[in-house]
Amino acid sequence: MLEVKDLEVAYGKIKAVKGISFTVEEGEVVTLIGTNGAGKTTTLRTISGLLRPTKGSITFQGRDLTTVAPHEIVPLGIAHSPEGRRIFPRLTVEENLNLGAFSRKDKGIAADLEAAYELFPILRERRSQPAGTFSGGEQQMLAMGRAMMSRPKLLMLDEPSMGLSPLMMKRIMTTVSTLQQQGTTILLVEQNAQAALKRASKGYVLEVGKIVLSGSGKELLESEDVRKAYLGED
Repeated sequence: MLEVKDLEVAYGKIKAVKGISFTVEEGEVVTLIGTNGAGKTTTLRTISGLLRPTKGSITFQGRDLTTVAPHEIVPLGIAHSPEGRRIFPRLTVEENLNLGAFSRKDKGIAADLEAAYELFPILRERRSQPAGTFSGGEQQMLAMGRAMMSRPKLLMLDEPSMGLSPLMMKRIMTTVSTLQQQGTTILLVEQNAQAALKRASKGYVLEVGKIVLSGSGKELLESEDVRKAYLGED
């Protein structure tokens, strides 16, 4: 579904991503793990068209995305739930969700809104409430629901559990599994490496802009290097 090949991205003279390559197959959960500054968020922003690569290519279902504008990428089937949620705080929950369908002209929007409410019942209960009054976990649910309103084939989640309580983190990660079961392919950036790898078909470990290790989620969970560096085990 997605192929990133020899991707390089720079901020001025500073290379943030240094020639990485990876693939995401339909139906998979693929995770990128690594410390802050490893290049994970930069990679997602480049796939979304928010940043332009200096070298390499990004191909989605056979189409080169390297020069495609962000607003044209969403209708192709890629949705991005960004780090920090980035909801619209003064708009209501339902207004935020409907903004996720901005590129659609089909008649299925109402049904997808109902599906978002089924996935996150709290959003239905507070559909008329300003989104800025939500807790961090509730805002994350809203951000994910908004991304799903574009009916994506590939959903990119950037640090969905950041700043959440352990209970809310577990709920968000369970939702990741639910979305995969419903047929959504997911590219997940997550600092909670253990939670991400437990759900991942495969994973890639990034360090200072380079992929240093890859394998199935199970293989990386069992890797001594990963356990020491990211799982806090000696």
